[in-house]
Amino acid sequence: MRRSYLATTALALLLAPMLGHAQSDLDDRFSISLGAFISDWGTKTQLNSDALGSGTIIDFEDDLGLDASDSVFRVDGYFRFNDRHRLDFSAFDLSRDASQAIQEDIQFGDVTFPIDTVIDAKSDLSVYKLAYTYSFLRRDRGSLGASIGAYVADVEMKLSEQTLGQTERGDITAPLPVIGLRGDYSLSDRFTLRGSAEYFSLNYNDVDGSLSDFFIAIDYQMGKHTSLGLGYNYVTIDADASRSDFSGSLDWSYDGALVFLKFDF
Repeated sequence: MRRSYLATTALALLLAPMLGHAQSDLDDRFSISLGAFISDWGTKTQLNSDALGSGTIIDFEDDLGLDASDSVFRVDGYFRFNDRHRLDFSAFDLSRDASQAIQEDIQFGDVTFPIDTVIDAKSDLSVYKLAYTYSFLRRDRGSLGASIGAYVADVEMKLSEQTLGQTERGDITAPLPVIGLRGDYSLSDRFTLRGSAEYFSLNYNDVDGSLSDFFIAIDYQMGKHTSLGLGYNYVTIDADASRSDFSGSLDWSYDGALVFLKFDF
């Protein structure tokens, strides 16, 4: 909650200047950012079974030894069709694995792993984001728009025990529609502040879930087409499902700093 509040406050500070009158120009048509996403994880997962019932709620970091922090390569960018229309995209992979003796019995799907068993755990998460933004407020130095898009999370979780050859996995690909706000503001000739807030919620039949995604960054223009940037991204995913392809729950969050080079054309 505290991180969510801080991210929302930062976005509000970004959007406030849009109501004023500024005197610069944000006229780049295409931009791509390449950099490192230094993220902290919180991953709780439950995989149920028709035969055994509700599975154990597993903390992948504490119970299975997966890294709670990681640094991965990340690509972000956007394309402006004109002053009021743009398309944003993002892609990165947050996969991890570990091996550790468990401290309690764990039921994961149709398999129960007994206490003290050495478990090889793998958590794969590939994230792809695409969003269209219409800038309903446009000033010389900034813009504010409403966005609609898709947050695609390709998830696979696998637990295995080598001695007895026990393996269980759960996977789901979730294209989640999101709506939100997106804005940018030129602080000076060299510094630009950017931010977005996106949200999704669904409670229908056998699926109940929500997603929140907050992003803020500042760019320092080093040359005509190149900027150095520092940002922050906070995401929560909370889902419960009783489907044939996935029955269980995900209570996941990740947040962290981005350091990137941004190329504008």
